[in-house]
Amino acid sequence: MAQVFHRSMNTVSRLSIVVAGMIGGAVPPLAYFVNQSPNETLVKVVREQPIPFSHEHHARGLGIDCRYCHTSVEVSASAGMPPTYTCMSCHSQIWKNAPMLEPVRASLREQKPIEWTRVHQVPDFVYFNHGIHVQKGVGCSECHGRVDRMPLAWKEKPLTMEWCLECHRNPEPHLRPKEAVFVMDWAASETDLKAHGATDVADLGTKLREEYKIEVGRLDNCSICHR
Repeated sequence: MAQVFHRSMNTVSRLSIVVAGMIGGAVPPLAYFVNQSPNETLVKVVREQPIPFSHEHHARGLGIDCRYCHTSVEVSASAGMPPTYTCMSCHSQIWKNAPMLEPVRASLREQKPIEWTRVHQVPDFVYFNHGIHVQKGVGCSECHGRVDRMPLAWKEKPLTMEWCLECHRNPEPHLRPKEAVFVMDWAASETDLKAHGATDVADLGTKLREEYKIEVGRLDNCSICHR
């Protein structure tokens, strides 16, 4: 019987198998990197808002505490968004005729809440509680970054499951005294070390984990976040 294919097709078929294997092997890591890219996580991406609210101006420039606007952050799952009258408690007196703030005045006048674009959001199947993190000494900047340096808000951390688990499995580096949770530029001082009987920063994290009764062994259980 005459040979149907030329002998060179043997080489072509072998090369095809090798190339197909290489492509198949490259797909998973490529998919992983795409999934971690800012295009997917929106990290460092400034979100357009109805009003160009500046945390840098309000938190750093004016020294307004996070809790003035995010009133429920210490006790509930949601940090809470400020109602319009919170904004107007100041802006009925200062910059009260600024064109930029007309959406705020209109919101109060028409009794319609401002529709902010959400910057930080976890999927519906994930349970996250701000209150418990605050009570366990996790500072705002650990998740939200230095918002006091953001003229417009962006997401600083990816908020992926992998990222959350890194902290849940090793929380000590992310802990601070509860009274410093809302201090953006906090750094452990000698006073902090002495107050908690710690010898250095690493030991302070260990002391705080014990003091706040953080059970590391339970924190990577699926039911902690998925209920």
